[in-house]
Amino acid sequence: MALLVASMPAAADDVNDRPLSFVNDIVPVLTKSGCNTGVCHAKAGGGQNGFQLSLLGFEPAQDYDAIVRGGRGRRLSPAAVEQSLLLRKAAGQLAHGGGVRIPADSVAYTTLRQWIAQGAPFQQDAEPTLTSIAVEPSRGVLAAGQKQPLQAVAHYSDGSVRDVTRLALYESNDPAMLEVDQQGLASALDVPGKAAVMVRYQGQVAVYSAAIPLGADAEEVPAANNFIDELVFANLRDLGIPPSPGCDDATFLRRVTLDIAGRLPTADETDAFLATSGEDRRQQAIEELLKSPDYADYFANKWTTLLKNRRDDGSDITSNFAFHAWVRDSLLANRPYDQIVRELLAATGTVMGNPAVAWYKRVKDPKQQIEDVAQLFLGVRMQCAQCHHHPFERWSQDDYYGLVAFFSRVGRKPSGVRGEDLIFHQRGVAGAKNPQSGETIAPRVLSGLGSAGGSVGPIPPGQDPRLQLADWLQTKDNPFFAKAVVNRYWKHFFRRGLIEPEDDIRDTNPPTNPELLAALETHFINSGFDLKELVRVITNSAAYQLSSTPNEHNVVDRQNYSRFYPKRLQAEVLLDAIDDLTDSQTSFANLPIGTRAVALPDNSYNRSSPFLKVFGRPENESVCECERVQSASLAQSLHLLNAADIKSKLASAGGRADRLAKAADLPLEQHIDELYQVAFSRSPTSEERATATEYLSQPRLNAAGKPIDATQAKRENLQDLLWALMNTKEFLFNH
Repeated sequence: MALLVASMPAAADDVNDRPLSFVNDIVPVLTKSGCNTGVCHAKAGGGQNGFQLSLLGFEPAQDYDAIVRGGRGRRLSPAAVEQSLLLRKAAGQLAHGGGVRIPADSVAYTTLRQWIAQGAPFQQDAEPTLTSIAVEPSRGVLAAGQKQPLQAVAHYSDGSVRDVTRLALYESNDPAMLEVDQQGLASALDVPGKAAVMVRYQGQVAVYSAAIPLGADAEEVPAANNFIDELVFANLRDLGIPPSPGCDDATFLRRVTLDIAGRLPTADETDAFLATSGEDRRQQAIEELLKSPDYADYFANKWTTLLKNRRDDGSDITSNFAFHAWVRDSLLANRPYDQIVRELLAATGTVMGNPAVAWYKRVKDPKQQIEDVAQLFLGVRMQCAQCHHHPFERWSQDDYYGLVAFFSRVGRKPSGVRGEDLIFHQRGVAGAKNPQSGETIAPRVLSGLGSAGGSVGPIPPGQDPRLQLADWLQTKDNPFFAKAVVNRYWKHFFRRGLIEPEDDIRDTNPPTNPELLAALETHFINSGFDLKELVRVITNSAAYQLSSTPNEHNVVDRQNYSRFYPKRLQAEVLLDAIDDLTDSQTSFANLPIGTRAVALPDNSYNRSSPFLKVFGRPENESVCECERVQSASLAQSLHLLNAADIKSKLASAGGRADRLAKAADLPLEQHIDELYQVAFSRSPTSEERATATEYLSQPRLNAAGKPIDATQAKRENLQDLLWALMNTKEFLFNH
């Protein structure tokens, strides 16, 4: 009850009894009322009717000028306070596109009126500045349906505190689990897990974290294989969410082969694996996959997509192929991740001598370079900070241009090869101009989650600033670099990141299992930034090897990894899987026969492959994984059902249906076993085998109603069976 009393809005008398200031009293009122949001008067949204304020009040001096001096001073009337345009518009006494934002009987209205009556001061003498805010409580456990009032407390430079609950803004990171109203009342819904509420006040943020347990008995869990399991299962015990049992060997082999190598297991691989009885057979299967060139092909496809290896012109083909080969060879040789990133960021020369410079061909603007680097390698989205203070973080324009400064000395000139530049370091003082302040900002790094940037010290004119940036990335106390990649890889294998989205790491978007994320980060750093070891430790975990079949308790779990979450096969993987199932090949221009779709070096092949386009292969235009379409569509269903390329694969001469149709000496059951083994890495059930046998045995009639040749009938029946298997969810998903 004390918390409820403390969080009640201050009485109007409290406002009348003290001097007010624009910075500490009026900006919070305008922000809470939504006056400086993008859809109202914020500059970021254009500012309605020419009245422009900084987004969420991050630039109070500019806002003061706009309100007090802008519009010919007509917005305030100190001599007749009640006639002030600011008050009458906000209260709905005059026509206002935003409607009533500040009712005339509210404390906010009284605050504005009193401030104007006091002469509209910008700041009071020796006024303290806001240093931080806190939310009380900062964490808690809420049962489904339970409510928790939150209290926001502002801390000032003179040591004073103020209850700002009524003026703070509240936002849940998962409204399906935890709702919050703008009075700070959090309400747990019926989905178990962990959620957070971001509390924002005058550029400062705090987070309330809530655990919403299911409350079932979760003591029975599979045996832990490594530290991942200990932390995943401990979290499930705390939440009372019993995990599903481990998956069977056939499911595991298909799952891990798709996730590491981007392909289906071959029939021989399946036979050999299932025939092995050793307790370490799963570990050995993982090792074989990590050694294979298929691993390098698949993950090179992932990284070159994010690094925008895009062909816009015929002259791009050299750099596209060279860059893809450099990434693939680096992965195959298992070069440390930090070394790969260092060579990329600090690349100089020509693409023929140093393929890593191809990145600078696609990303030429220093601002775009730092936005891509921050989002891809740090998991930090800096785009907003180019024009205004980041709305969900503390990153300012100075932080943004401090990163830009690292790329301010990158020079380029024609190399003599059409379309290719020579990249070099230009001597000079590194810096980037903040267009708002006019100040030249020296290179500075992001020194911590939610904190201001940190200087790297003076950089001599002859030294490439990018090397300083690379040095900072490799430091063990870097709060972003390792965290970003382990979270990205976790999502690759589990469909959902520990922080979601995977490239939006901030203290207002906490991980669902912070202990696990920290342990993965430490393990990765201690391994020497070993990407194969990261894959190895994840796929060897019992958590990764859980069944995808939910039990009665974890069916609603979406974030705690109590079961394996099925994933749709990516466009390239699905095309290769269809080729494997039908025993056919897809031909790609300028590439050897038999090249897999996951080994394509750039986006240009999307134009010649309707399949890749329909199933959402990215155009390599963004560093966001969201560019890849993973959702189902009617066009995809129709393509699988009736597209010409699917028909041709099913009926290809020498393909699986053709070959099996000619094998008259083999029983139908053996054909069926082969199809199921290739498609699902398992044998058919007795019911499936009986149904398939009956169908394959049926005669087929020609247009005249007479039976056709038995071999041809068998071939067409096999094509139908392949087509049916291809359209099952079991085939289309990794489960």
